[in-house]
Amino acid sequence: MAKMPCTVKHSENAIMPLSLPTPVSTYFEISNGLDIAQVFNCFTQDAVVADEGQTYQGHAAIQTWQREAQKKFEYTVEPVSMTQEGGRVSVTAHVAGNFPGSPVQLGHVFELAEDKIKSLKIG
Repeated sequence: MAKMPCTVKHSENAIMPLSLPTPVSTYFEISNGLDIAQVFNCFTQDAVVADEGQTYQGHAAIQTWQREAQKKFEYTVEPVSMTQEGGRVSVTAHVAGNFPGSPVQLGHVFELAEDKIKSLKIG
């Protein structure tokens, strides 16, 4: 599975690359403003996302979820750590923006299949 580097700032102000699988890296790029149409490139057609007690299935629903989140709040998502076991990738990300409780550390659990995201659980 291809990996793409993602720059991460650590508390010591050192910058270290975090090598995320390509679909996971693309997801974080979408979250940070990349064209939402890129959902087709990183999620399977029947992918499921669970976030804030809601479930979104399929490309159209996932695109709508991303659009609504980006309209509602201004935020950035920075992956800070990752573990991978087979097709399961767990990423902790620093999320900061103009939403209540900002900033927060959120866990993202990705299930990958055929180099795309099959499911994502945020929380």
